[in-house]
Amino acid sequence: MALTDSDPEDAITKEEIAGTAPAPETGAAGVSQGTKRNAFTELMSPKPKIPKDDNGPSHNPKTLASTRGALTRSFKERDGLGAYTHDPAAYPPSRVIFHDDDFVAINDMYPKSTVHTLLLPRSPEHCRLHPFDAFEDAAFLAAVQAATAKLKRLVAKELQRRYGPVSAQEREREAVLNGEQDWEEGRELPAGRNWESELLVGVHAHPSMNDLHVHVLAPDMVSECMRHRKHYNSFHTGFLVDLADFPLPQSDGRRHPGKFLQLDLKCWRCGRNFENRFKQLKEHLADEFEAWKKE
Repeated sequence: MALTDSDPEDAITKEEIAGTAPAPETGAAGVSQGTKRNAFTELMSPKPKIPKDDNGPSHNPKTLASTRGALTRSFKERDGLGAYTHDPAAYPPSRVIFHDDDFVAINDMYPKSTVHTLLLPRSPEHCRLHPFDAFEDAAFLAAVQAATAKLKRLVAKELQRRYGPVSAQEREREAVLNGEQDWEEGRELPAGRNWESELLVGVHAHPSMNDLHVHVLAPDMVSECMRHRKHYNSFHTGFLVDLADFPLPQSDGRRHPGKFLQLDLKCWRCGRNFENRFKQLKEHLADEFEAWKKE
């Protein structure tokens, strides 16, 4: 189901849809690809390679069909995400996190939290459907959930890499890693904080882009790209439908997004109601972020 300008209110601005809004430096707010204790270096190297031949980018008929179909449309405006599934290898590691025949994971161009990623299915039968329709296919939903679990692990590793040194729940683990605490060789490291359980993972009830995508992001909502009330409410109200809730019953109220984006602004961490005072909320979120990191 493709979107049109007559559809309900979008969760992002027209400038973001067009790709003309100001964005942070590439990779600045995404999953890092550095070398020191980095999630991708640990878990994603070497990257899987897609076999090439003279007929197209892959021997996989499904991928070939998807790629050839992509050639018939442009990747502008609401179709912009299709460029990543069409040719993920054309993008640097700061943008494309991983890819295979079935999925592409990217750092969001306009991140709304300190870490904000997207999972893009490449299935030609599903990639242009509304997620509510696509996830009626049980096999496809299971595949998306499995790929999302992989991305969640990477995002959690990135949060642990960034904020583990200041987190109280990570104290024992960090002490072992830094050689400050004796640890028997061969013993499993202390588990530390369960960053993965804190992530927001889901789809928007009214997606702003035509290509199906799953959001996996930190809950903090601290980003220079978090500029509007609807940016915040699109992730901390029922407008974001958790992937674990699918398949969604036909009676579920989230099938009709309504006024989610116009609800009062409530802090995701302490619950304080800022009503429509976005500037004050954003200042408050910066303070909550510092406290959240140290939990």
